[in-house]
Amino acid sequence: MKTSSYAMARMLGTWQDGAGPAHQRLSDRLRLLVLDGRLSLGAVLPSERDLATALRISRTTVGAAYRTLVEDGYLATRARTRATVRLPDDAPSGRRAAGPEAPAGPAAVDLSIAAPPAPVEILHAAFATALEQLPRHLERHGYDRYGTAELREAVAAWYERRGLPTSPDRILITNGAQHAVALLARALLSPRDRVLIEHPTYPHAIKAFTEARARLLPVSVVPSGWDVAQFRAAGRTAQLAYLIPDFHNPTGMCMPTEVRGRLGLSCPTVIDETLTDLALDGGPSPVPYATLTPAPLPTVISVGSVSKSIWGGLRIGWIRAVPSLLRRVEQIRPATDLGTPVVEQLATAVLLSAGQTRRPGALARLATQRDVLRQALAEHLPEVHAPRAAGGVTLWATFPEPLTSRLAAVAPDHGVVIAAGPRFGIGGAFERNIRLPFTLPADQLSEGVRRLAQAVRALNQGGTGTHTPAPVA
Repeated sequence: MKTSSYAMARMLGTWQDGAGPAHQRLSDRLRLLVLDGRLSLGAVLPSERDLATALRISRTTVGAAYRTLVEDGYLATRARTRATVRLPDDAPSGRRAAGPEAPAGPAAVDLSIAAPPAPVEILHAAFATALEQLPRHLERHGYDRYGTAELREAVAAWYERRGLPTSPDRILITNGAQHAVALLARALLSPRDRVLIEHPTYPHAIKAFTEARARLLPVSVVPSGWDVAQFRAAGRTAQLAYLIPDFHNPTGMCMPTEVRGRLGLSCPTVIDETLTDLALDGGPSPVPYATLTPAPLPTVISVGSVSKSIWGGLRIGWIRAVPSLLRRVEQIRPATDLGTPVVEQLATAVLLSAGQTRRPGALARLATQRDVLRQALAEHLPEVHAPRAAGGVTLWATFPEPLTSRLAAVAPDHGVVIAAGPRFGIGGAFERNIRLPFTLPADQLSEGVRRLAQAVRALNQGGTGTHTPAPVA
């Protein structure tokens, strides 16, 4: 896939900020785009001349940046062809860059992964029950593209308890919510269809829609919330919308019920409810978006998972939709997988039926860790603004200056790994932001912020990173 010079310029954002030669800053930013997945493997980069014109810099600077990336194994070149993206592990020669495991090390604080540890006892008990139930499934082939009856019934009952009538025939089980979004993108979109997204949003949703060759319509989610008029205007030109109204990833905000009732978009809308059960300040889970959508409007499609409410290693998600749409998803699914593991489904059914996705003790711990993280920021990085999240597992922190891609490269040298803001947007946006999860124990959160403050000081003194950032979840 070719990348135009002007699209590349938007992705690079404020690459010129910081210390060091221009070609080094440019190569560092291009490397981060590769490692973040914003430049996919095999992508064809603009020519040196075209990129230099788009960036208004000399061709010599672009050429030096490209040569650095070739030497490091991030670009491949052949005579009379444009450079293509690769990874060092694939390169036949050249220097190998340190992978995510190198900067992390045993003592690093990883603030790039927004997922809680497993609830060991209840998870063990659920799998024990699942193994007892397994024999009745062994006579079947084990390939079920809709999911087991037990889990579909449990997910339907989860919606019923929240006030949204749901029958099992409206549920299809997937390998996590990310898988659900990718399947829906393949089932619903044609190349160049428009997809409305919140900005910022979940980075793997951006990737799923981009891989479906859709055009993204970003609408800002600002500190005051969702602007109904802007979202509705964008929805009139979109073929699909993707929203996270329940403790939005990455900001942690919750869409008010009144806004849900007025938002009703004129295109099919995918509602990601992965974080629904993580209300941290008391009260019930948010009202399901689908209950407030006026009948004449297009379909609301809900996706969910237990990756945040139970454990990321339990790769179980689902789609709630009308049966006719689920049949379309079921028909295209074999191109990616043949079904979800049976034992994991049975264990998840046990957990959902027992109400274990909303555990008061776990929510209290998350609330305490959120407050510890905010206190650590106030102590070590008082210039950073991080609003108190109503729920979910992350804070959306804002720096005074656009520096977070460079900070993501420097931070591992100081024993902390972060997810820079541009991962959560398009066009190089959010260079002033980072997403900070509060899923680690309180002492690790405090230590992580202290190290992050060291990294900021080093960056302000002209430091550059030597490691690669870890994947984001």
